[in-house]
Amino acid sequence: MIFASDNWSGAHPAIAASLAKHASGMAAAYGASDLDKAVEKRFNEIFEREVAVFFVGTGTAANSLSFAAVNRPGGVVLCHREAHVIEDECGAPEFFTHGARLAPVDGAHGLIDPANLRRELSRFRPDFIHAGQPMAVSLSQPSEAGTLYPVSRIEAITQIAHERNLAVHMDGARFANALAATNATPAEMSWKLGVDILSFGATKNGCWCAEAVVFFDPAKAVQFPYIRKRGAQLFSKTRFIAAQFLAYLEDDRWLTLAGHANRMADLLREGVHNSAHAREAWETRTNEVFAILERPVAKRLRAEGAVFYDWNAPHGTPALVGEDEQLIRLVTSWSTEEADVARFSRALA
Repeated sequence: MIFASDNWSGAHPAIAASLAKHASGMAAAYGASDLDKAVEKRFNEIFEREVAVFFVGTGTAANSLSFAAVNRPGGVVLCHREAHVIEDECGAPEFFTHGARLAPVDGAHGLIDPANLRRELSRFRPDFIHAGQPMAVSLSQPSEAGTLYPVSRIEAITQIAHERNLAVHMDGARFANALAATNATPAEMSWKLGVDILSFGATKNGCWCAEAVVFFDPAKAVQFPYIRKRGAQLFSKTRFIAAQFLAYLEDDRWLTLAGHANRMADLLREGVHNSAHAREAWETRTNEVFAILERPVAKRLRAEGAVFYDWNAPHGTPALVGEDEQLIRLVTSWSTEEADVARFSRALA
């Protein structure tokens, strides 16, 4: 009953087999192999346009180097107050941009409120040099709260950003889960809504170690090879990342795996709903479930083998969790088994 994180999951057998298959022999290094080129072409097909793709090793690197690519002197990235990039990257975005700042924007359930974004941007007047200058807006799909941005919300955010000539970055660590939950195409969830750069995650969804930075306008990625190299993310044997992506993207395996994780989370949500000792903290649709449990129940579940993380209540919600309760996060993955979900639900009931 391990629901700590999809980062705990292993590698899908097809992805492991692809990695083993391409481990032998010789291949051009630094992204110049035939395999690298084939995977880059596959990204073009998935997004229905020519894109510039750069493999990196971690989501932290993908996010941080994306910001470095649009950096400005005194630069500021606006993101949700509880976004992963501002809460859980240990200052990496600031480090790799050589001092850019992240400015929080409020919004319910982990989603940037467009009105709040416009209000925060108004604080940065071009004639007031001391405040610095905005350089990008970053949104997470799904959000750190497991919620999904509606299409209309993304469009509103990108419109506001582009009015100020700001790049829009999407943290897609669980991008596949968002697509599986909405049936949107990758293009419909990204550049067609005005997104400029995507951190494309795969490690959480069945890969060993595979992330990518996707620029939807290759002309804006001219300097990124140097940024990636300087950031120590240019792997010499990039074919080992490409081999993972090859199997990951084959026959829409990435969406199938994410769909399974989402369905397992649906079963967890049902278990929480049917329990007299727990309730959902807020509605989610992907592979993360946030539940409020009675403290003795949470302790008993852990004693019975359940693994999950305690979670901080969102800002501005002091009455969400009672004194004798605790907020937890449950995360399913491509490898979550229905039997474990059923066992957890029985214990919760």
